[in-house]
Amino acid sequence: MEDVAKERARALTASVEEIALLLHHPSTEVLRALLENPALDEPHLCLLLERKNLPSELLEEIAQRRAFLKSYRVKRALAFHPHTPRLASMRLLRDLYLMDLVQLTLQPGIPVESKRLAEEQLLTRLAQLPLGQKITLARRGPARVAGALLAEGHAQVVGIVLDNPNMNEAQILRALSRVRLPPAVVAAIGRHRKWSLSYNVRVALVRHPASVLATVLSFLPQLTVNDLKDLAAPGIVSENLRKYLQAEVARRLHNRQPKKTGSS
Repeated sequence: MEDVAKERARALTASVEEIALLLHHPSTEVLRALLENPALDEPHLCLLLERKNLPSELLEEIAQRRAFLKSYRVKRALAFHPHTPRLASMRLLRDLYLMDLVQLTLQPGIPVESKRLAEEQLLTRLAQLPLGQKITLARRGPARVAGALLAEGHAQVVGIVLDNPNMNEAQILRALSRVRLPPAVVAAIGRHRKWSLSYNVRVALVRHPASVLATVLSFLPQLTVNDLKDLAAPGIVSENLRKYLQAEVARRLHNRQPKKTGSS
């Protein structure tokens, strides 16, 4: 205890050179004393925040000090720290630049809750973003953001966002569940080299009222009879398409019947 008390007293008045050494001290009390040292500057704080073993109470204390938060680098380092408390993270995320939010959502080791909050921030800002930033997000954004961009239907964005490596089937299906999804988006999904091969996406495309008939008909031979029957139920698809579905079901059932052999 005496050693810690001495180190704490030293931390309060340490020189710039000594601070650099004390940043790695194992005692939270010593690190807390460093925060009171007027010689502690932005580079020191950023170095301290690189320590992934910092306790949440120390991070909370840093996050509550307005003088420290004047530095964007400090804000960013706090937001990216895995132990920063949730409420502090929520405040910090509002001030992060767009691409820092994107990086946070994709960064390994970041808590799931922090990633979700960062995605919420991106979704909140989406409507106000200029087209250029939307295109950037379409290339690199997380799945939920990619799905929201797809649903918006900007012609310059759709092809890019469908190729986003973070895009997943769940977001494609969510978009296709929207009856008012722009027809150009439905058509783009229907001809995409990856998503048009997904069975679940094909079923969703058959169901969607804006799908191109020729595309839908090309999918029917690959669908199961049970799915064809479900889709052919009244009120699911247009009456015109329903006739094609019923015809496909009839063809399948006919082909299942054993062929009669002629009598000798």
